[in-house]
Amino acid sequence: MFSISNVPIDADLLSKQLINSSAGAFVCFEGRVRNHNEGSEVASLEYEVYEGLAAKEAWRIVEEAKEKFDILDVVGVHRQGHLEIGDIAVWIGVIASHRGPAFSACRYIIDEIKHRLPVWKKEHYKDKAPRWVSCHEGEGHEIR
Repeated sequence: MFSISNVPIDADLLSKQLINSSAGAFVCFEGRVRNHNEGSEVASLEYEVYEGLAAKEAWRIVEEAKEKFDILDVVGVHRQGHLEIGDIAVWIGVIASHRGPAFSACRYIIDEIKHRLPVWKKEHYKDKAPRWVSCHEGEGHEIR
């Protein structure tokens, strides 16, 4: 399951959706809003999402991960709208019988989401005008 949310992400509630007695591994990724980027002080972020297309593509990504990796389930959420420093922008949780497939699937899913979902990010700065920035970090790109 993957969704787009206009409200803050509740990581505890999401992780409870992944309780399964067959799972020996639970891996999650939380992408949080940080206070800086490329030497500028960031005050907040704004995400715009083309929801219909994003939901379809996210479903494809999750299905691909289930085929590629021996995992039991996935839950993911991406925020849209205005986010403050420290807010969770994206949350991915994966359960599997073993940690290897869970780690690999979680990494695959977040990398593919960053590459393929129609999500645009605007950074609002403390000392200059806001600007749209690239959201395409991941496999094949430098990760900071």
